[in-house]
Amino acid sequence: MQTLKGKHIILRALEPEDLQFLFDTENNENFWEVSHTKTPFSKFILKQYLENAHLDIYEVKQLRLVIEDINSFHQIGMIDLFDFNPQHKRVGLGILISEEHQQKGYASEALKLLTNYCFSHLQVHQLYANITADNTKSLALFRKHNFKQVGIKKDWIFSHGIYKDEILFQLINE
Repeated sequence: MQTLKGKHIILRALEPEDLQFLFDTENNENFWEVSHTKTPFSKFILKQYLENAHLDIYEVKQLRLVIEDINSFHQIGMIDLFDFNPQHKRVGLGILISEEHQQKGYASEALKLLTNYCFSHLQVHQLYANITADNTKSLALFRKHNFKQVGIKKDWIFSHGIYKDEILFQLINE
C-alpha cells in the first residue's frame, strides 16, 4: 500500500512473527506510563491479540501498525489509532519508537504517513493525541506536524509517585 510506505519506513499490519517484538515492547517498563499499564503481558495473551489484529477498525475502533525499516525489515516501533469514532470522524493517535531507534526521524515519517492515511482513507476530520507535559520529544514531534495544543488535563497521570499534566493536541483536516 503506497499510502503507508515512506522513504525509510513502511507501516504494516501486525503479523504472527511480531509476537516477540510485541512481548518485548509491551513489557518494557519504560513504556508503561504512555501505555497506561502496570502489569506485564503474557505471550499467550499477546498471541490472542495478534490472532484478532485483522479485525476491521470500524468494528474494534482501533488499529495498530508496525513501523518497519524499509530496507532491513527490522521493527522500529508501533503506531496506534484508538477510540476511532466514524460518526464524529475523529481518532486518537499514539506512537512508540524503540529506544535504540529514537531521534532518527522515524517517528516523524510514521506520523506523516499515518496522518495522510487517516485523512485520505478513513476520511477523519481530526486526529488527537494525549502527551504528558514532560515528554519533550513527543511534544516537539506533534508540534512539528502542526498539531495544536487545545487543552491541559491537570494532574492527569500519576506515575512514579508524582502527578503529571497531560496535554491534548488536535490536528483538524481543513
